[in-house]
Amino acid sequence: MKAAVLKQIGDAELEVRSDVATTEVGPDEVRVRVKASGICHTDLSAMNGGLPALAPGIMGHEGAGEVVTTGERVTHLQAGDRVVLSFVPPCSRCAACLGGQPYLCEVHVVDSFVSPRFAVADEPAFGFAGCGTFAEEMVVPAEAAVKVDDDVPHEIAALIACGVLTGVGSVLNTAKVEPGSTVAVIGCGGVGISVIQGARIAGASQIVAVDPVVAKHDAALRFGATRATTPDGLAEVSREVTGGRGFDYAFEVVGRAATIRAAYDAARRGGTAVIVGAGSQEEKVEFSAQELFVNERNIVPSFYGSADPRRDTGRMVALWRAGLLDLEGMISRRLPLADINDGLAALRSGDNAVVRQIVTFDQE
Repeated sequence: MKAAVLKQIGDAELEVRSDVATTEVGPDEVRVRVKASGICHTDLSAMNGGLPALAPGIMGHEGAGEVVTTGERVTHLQAGDRVVLSFVPPCSRCAACLGGQPYLCEVHVVDSFVSPRFAVADEPAFGFAGCGTFAEEMVVPAEAAVKVDDDVPHEIAALIACGVLTGVGSVLNTAKVEPGSTVAVIGCGGVGISVIQGARIAGASQIVAVDPVVAKHDAALRFGATRATTPDGLAEVSREVTGGRGFDYAFEVVGRAATIRAAYDAARRGGTAVIVGAGSQEEKVEFSAQELFVNERNIVPSFYGSADPRRDTGRMVALWRAGLLDLEGMISRRLPLADINDGLAALRSGDNAVVRQIVTFDQE
């Protein structure tokens, strides 16, 4: 089968090969035929070594498809089921899962770093984040495949898999934004747009989108932002919107030290800075002990939108059906797997209005 292979960490491009195979389906696993996969900044970060990944490996972690085969102990899925793929599948047995924090489950995540899910020319290869959605098929734990109704388009389901659960979840699950709140969102890529939509759904009265790329401002306004500005204009907009008090919630969706610091500074005293961006360990953020004590601003990390994919996938579908969550509008471009490097280059440039690009395997 075809798949986009990262030969070694640091490579700027993936190699689309046809000599890739999946591992055999274990008793608690399923084989999924991938139908759509989003291209996410996290893939770029993994390729350049900013986030943990193994090579050789199959990239991609935001996907959806159809179940082909189920393991002998899998009872809740069957061949033909349409599924959203989760890169943090809960095991339902560990302390994190039993404590109500399934997004912190490490059981399958750890296993993905020691168990190759693919073979490239008969050599073992890993699936990024336990997935590898830039492949025509993949084998994953059954818990990683969340069933959705057959009328949910594959590309819509793929968006939910990562960007939407992460962004909307950070608002509704992590921050629990209250109606009438003021919100700033720093970073207006795919996840940032999802944060903006989440803030709109939560009933925020003011949603200020912040991005240095002016071309992204129109999209931010279209999805629910009430104002849009570059970082240089944020202080002035904050004075106009909050009277200089600062925002109730400031979401950082970039993963850089400077933007994390900017989110903290943008939040009001007693407000909350929510860190959504996936940053590398080299990004160091500095605060003085005094300012942390005096300002009493909350700094809240949001991993995977504090989501339970078994619960929140259905919630996102319901919001989409109700017309409250615009997912079709987030798709800026559809492309075949053969053009994956063009999609990565467009994302890497960062100077355009791309929200989400979708690899659709039916184009192959």
